[in-house]
Amino acid sequence: MENRAAPTQKMLVSRRAVVGGLLLTAVGGGAVPSRASPALGEATEVRGDVRLRQQKKDGPLAVGGQLFENDRVHTNAESFATLQLGSDTRVLLGAETDLLVDSFIAGQGGTLELGTGRMVFDRPEGLPKVDVAVRTAFGMIGVRGTKFFCGPSRAAFAVFVEHGSVSVERGGVSRIVAAGQGVEFHHRGDAPSEPVDWGEARIKEAYASVGLAR
Repeated sequence: MENRAAPTQKMLVSRRAVVGGLLLTAVGGGAVPSRASPALGEATEVRGDVRLRQQKKDGPLAVGGQLFENDRVHTNAESFATLQLGSDTRVLLGAETDLLVDSFIAGQGGTLELGTGRMVFDRPEGLPKVDVAVRTAFGMIGVRGTKFFCGPSRAAFAVFVEHGSVSVERGGVSRIVAAGQGVEFHHRGDAPSEPVDWGEARIKEAYASVGLAR
């Protein structure tokens, strides 16, 4: 894994704007042993200053920290986190990223809300499909068992699919993005662009921004 992230573009999004926006498939959370509900997952890697807001309390997120519904994970500058959801789903967060783990059920799916920053959702090929959704200010992304990036990329908010496929919706327009393709949004409220093939250089850039080597 690379330790350097590409320059991070801050994209502040209010919860209200996000809820009306993009839905992607992924999930995350935070830890308190006394909670009655089962944990959705845990943090498996933390680099730098990563915070967890859980049950209205803020604190540092450490490796092994459990995640529950409605937990919010925030990475500060030059900080990264990897969240394990269930036994086979990873969510990698780049620097200055804010992720709300709305809900997640292992083997079934869930909903994530990406407020700022960028992430990679990673689920191995060949496993049964799960329905995951990620909300953003730029649209809604529906995913079924795949690996994809979403977040700022080259002056746009972008979604890139490594394997599987996702549906991206905004402004009454829906695009199906296949493996090797990406779509862009240059302004909030825009419809997603037509899917295009991404070159290797741009893919490496996007993955490096979440601390992931291609």
